[in-house]
Amino acid sequence: MYKINNLTLIEILYKRLLKSKKLNNVVVATTNENKDFLNFLYKKNINFFVGSKNNVLKRYYDAAKKYKAKNIVRITGDGIIADPKLVDMFVKKFEKNKVDYLSNQEPVTYPDGLDIEIFNFNTLRKAYKKAKSKYDKEHVTPFIIRNTKNKLNISNTNDYSSLRFTIDEHDDFKTLKSIFKYFYPNIYFGWKKIVKLVEKNKKLYIFNS
Repeated sequence: MYKINNLTLIEILYKRLLKSKKLNNVVVATTNENKDFLNFLYKKNINFFVGSKNNVLKRYYDAAKKYKAKNIVRITGDGIIADPKLVDMFVKKFEKNKVDYLSNQEPVTYPDGLDIEIFNFNTLRKAYKKAKSKYDKEHVTPFIIRNTKNKLNISNTNDYSSLRFTIDEHDDFKTLKSIFKYFYPNIYFGWKKIVKLVEKNKKLYIFNS
């Protein structure tokens, strides 16, 4: 709910993902812990699903069931710079290669904050029914990663894994705030422009480097 240029972080992420040409729907899968947050989503006409707090795998499964999702693209809420063009490219590769799971996490070559995972509903359902450990239920995809043979990893030509654009701590927020301030009022800039910016202007990237 922190704001950058009068937009909350969740609005920025939601608006950026709505630019995708391959996504049919964007849904915030959350819990009922924060009523103010749910009211905010409702007032902003942001699609949301309320599910389990600790069993996030179940939350995903229940949300996918409700929205009749054939395939699920997983973007975490701390990755507000999620790039819709990158999402679309990954979805095309997922469809073309007919895999059950696709990500850019094995190994990581994209900046932290650009994590993308795609899996079909059948794969999610198997994980939901068979995963037993607390860890697997909390982190959604470890069971899928371990037990899926038909999978694909997308690596970037250059390794930017040392760059951090996620928001987990207040220093991360200050970093992203300075980046969005630079591009203001545009909130739809691509991830490669961010990389070029911080490479040219290190002062914008001093807080959480």
